[in-house]
Amino acid sequence: MTAQKAAPTAEQNSGRKAWVKKTPVEIVLEQIGKQEEKVVEMREELAHEERELAKLQQARKVLEAQ
Repeated sequence: MTAQKAAPTAEQNSGRKAWVKKTPVEIVLEQIGKQEEKVVEMREELAHEERELAKLQQARKVLEAQ
């Protein structure tokens, strides 16, 4: 019984999941999912930057009017 407790498995030791081989289809689908997430994030960032630009353009109009 002490031999089992003294020798933890590699999974417990490293804290990582066991490696599971993926098919080429799974790999491509995973890449597509990651790319979609990246595009969504970039669109949100672009929308934020466009709002900031609009604010600055409004400030320019106010300053030029003076």
